[in-house]
Amino acid sequence: MKLFFTELGRDIFQVSFTLFKLMIPVIVVVKILQELGAVEYLGMVLGPIMHSVGLPESMGFVWATTMLTNIYGGMLVFFYTQQAEVLTVAQVTVLSILMLLSHALPIEARIAQQAGVRLRVTLLLRVGGGLLLGCIMHHFYSFFNLLQEPMNLMWQPEIPEPGLLAWGISQVEGLIMIQVVIVILLTALKVLKILGIERLMALLLRPVLRLVGIGREATTITIVGVTLGLSFGGGLLIKEARAGHVAKRDIFASMSLLALCHSIIEDTLLVTVLGADLSGVLWARLLFTFVFIGVLTRVLSQCPDSFWRAHLVNKHVEPLGPAVRT
Repeated sequence: MKLFFTELGRDIFQVSFTLFKLMIPVIVVVKILQELGAVEYLGMVLGPIMHSVGLPESMGFVWATTMLTNIYGGMLVFFYTQQAEVLTVAQVTVLSILMLLSHALPIEARIAQQAGVRLRVTLLLRVGGGLLLGCIMHHFYSFFNLLQEPMNLMWQPEIPEPGLLAWGISQVEGLIMIQVVIVILLTALKVLKILGIERLMALLLRPVLRLVGIGREATTITIVGVTLGLSFGGGLLIKEARAGHVAKRDIFASMSLLALCHSIIEDTLLVTVLGADLSGVLWARLLFTFVFIGVLTRVLSQCPDSFWRAHLVNKHVEPLGPAVRT
């Protein structure tokens, strides 16, 4: 029992320290950028791009806020922006897809980078993947004339209190909540491992994850990321990668999958209260993720190690590991 709590305490400290060391400086930098008007500028740049996915330019500001902050921030901006627009359920669904695939990039892309995936790869996957899936679903809904009725907003956010003090308190509360989740998560994983349930879950899901190039060493961590979020799954991957327990190719496949599909429960529920339809934000996202990552890992498995080290993974995480499994 003493060994159990000793190992658990060490794991909690390592994961928490790694995450907070990444998150706290980024949170401060993002706040500074917000105060300097970076969000508004990015929104103006993204405005014309919105037409490619069937959205008005004003939604560029919503997506920009989501990318630099989080889904909650994007939802808040959406509430005020949509009052001047008449959006359909299809349009809200497409916007929600962009928000789901590309949010909290300064923090989550940095976590992926520390896990071993190059920053430019993560940004390309998340922003490019969001636009690709958004474009596909826009044309799908338009071609079949689906979800063209006006959207029904089911959520109205509370107006946040102004000032740095209120902002600081909210950030501290968020970090405390993350710490609580880490403690509960790691405790649960350790208990599941002792009971053998973790192994059973891995056996059941291994064939599916193997199809997209994820080995058994990263199976449980990937499940954590898909269900609870990239921060938690990525934090665990950082720990395992630095210990040399997970090969680079498995890390890359896992983080690529999590880039497109993570926190599938909470985030999906969040955007549905905006009026988004599950056909896009859940089923299409799952299908797109597994097909896209499956094809991607198989194509990249043919590339030499030199290409992986130069363009895909960071050099400080070893070993590279075997080629993607088929």
